[in-house]
Amino acid sequence: MTQSDRSAPPVAALREDRLDYTPFAGSVQLARRRAARLVCEWGHAELAGDTALLVSELAANALLHGCVRGRFFRVRLLLTASVVRVEVTDPRGERAVRLREAGDEDMSGRGLVIVDALASRWGVLPRTVGKTVWAEIDLR
Repeated sequence: MTQSDRSAPPVAALREDRLDYTPFAGSVQLARRRAARLVCEWGHAELAGDTALLVSELAANALLHGCVRGRFFRVRLLLTASVVRVEVTDPRGERAVRLREAGDEDMSGRGLVIVDALASRWGVLPRTVGKTVWAEIDLR
């Protein structure tokens, strides 16, 4: 569980999926279900739940904090020989991504805490327009 501000070194993807979603709440559920299904199809059903949760948290953050009216957010899944990688890209690069401590009464603010607990490593990759928040789960 480490955060990095740089992307992990590029590795050859065995499988890849990429889809743009409209900035509506229902898109998070669609992305989560798609991720779980794909990870199962790729032969790693044991990681489907954790991958789906990572997608859900990162997509919800993109929707709440990173979307701009009329612009999509992108979810990309990669399977390599050693990891499942989730990437969520949104158009608001100026919105910083950071862990924060939510209070007991707060209704939100725990998404990156969940990502940090589930992922082997995660980070943020600045883009010319926007940013990509990524998380990786090591294959067991």
